[in-house]
Amino acid sequence: MKKKHVKFLKQLLETPSPTGFEEPAAALVRERLADVADEITTDTMGSVRALLAGTEEGAPTLMLAAHMDEIGLMVTYISDEGFLSVASLGGVDAAILPGMRVDVHTASGVLRGVVGRKPIHLIEPDERKNVTPLSGLVIDLGLKPKRVKKLVSVGDPITFGVGFERFGDGMAVSKCFDDKCGVWIACRVMEELAKAGGAPGDFIVAATTQEEIGTRGAMTSAHAVNPDVALAFDVTHATDYPGIDKTKYGKIVCGEGPVIARGPNINPVVFERLVAAAKAEGIPYQLEAEPSVTGTDARAIQVARDGIPTGLISVPLRYMHTPTEVVCLADLQATVRLIVRFARDLSADASFVPGMGGAASAGAAEAGDDAEAACPSEEA
Repeated sequence: MKKKHVKFLKQLLETPSPTGFEEPAAALVRERLADVADEITTDTMGSVRALLAGTEEGAPTLMLAAHMDEIGLMVTYISDEGFLSVASLGGVDAAILPGMRVDVHTASGVLRGVVGRKPIHLIEPDERKNVTPLSGLVIDLGLKPKRVKKLVSVGDPITFGVGFERFGDGMAVSKCFDDKCGVWIACRVMEELAKAGGAPGDFIVAATTQEEIGTRGAMTSAHAVNPDVALAFDVTHATDYPGIDKTKYGKIVCGEGPVIARGPNINPVVFERLVAAAKAEGIPYQLEAEPSVTGTDARAIQVARDGIPTGLISVPLRYMHTPTEVVCLADLQATVRLIVRFARDLSADASFVPGMGGAASAGAAEAGDDAEAACPSEEA
């Protein structure tokens, strides 16, 4: 991956945007696409939508949605001693919190804090077996109580106090790859489409808000845009490390390419076209069974208005909803290529009605073909 693209990814990941407080990330998206998009708007939910005008009259409008919000905490109480009690913003695992460094985002700036609890020496032997709940943890700012009460307000958001780092063989670790890597991909797709002269139909990047508490930004964006077809991007659980039951969750491997979902939440024609695009570009891909609604923006987009044909693309992610989420950078690059090809193949005669002649473009083969590993290769 080129250094300038890594720099933008790092910037996204380290720009705080806990659920309901996505404004800094939204500003970064607007800045990044200002010279690329033909139009950029931000709605009252805080979602950013950027439009790249199409080149072919009557070609389908495509919306690519990726959520900007990250999980975090929120201040619920400030004690007389100056310690903060918190609640979760999204799905935070209390087991990972003790001893963590965090950033408290206040009106006057960011304060470094640590998540404190009783040391093991002072915990009764029977209690040591249990996870300390959020109600048993506090945030210590290292400040005098009066100072804390002056600077911090109830409702202030908190994020994990860690950043982006490359490690191993083409891997990277950071907080909030879920789903800042999707925002990065969406911006990169628009940039690549613009460089190639555009897609046949209008292409809209929707950087959505509040996915972690109910796909709310996707609901309003899908209603406002009402695209002819949509793709949601998110991360999915890699199952390539110990302790994960592949018979239950499937085989999803970091470095073996983007993951294309299949199931009731997914329009079958969109699925076929994604597979065809991967094959046409020679991109290794993986399949994921989604037998019910997905926990992604796709669940909201699919049923917006009269129904929007929707696909779901993911990249494998290890250790989801922790400060040490891990991805293979080559998977991100391959996903950009896949979506660009999908967008450029959307001609005016495309149909997404299942069973009504909306098959994928010529050259598509069976979806279950094996894919080859992609992680070791990276651009200079």
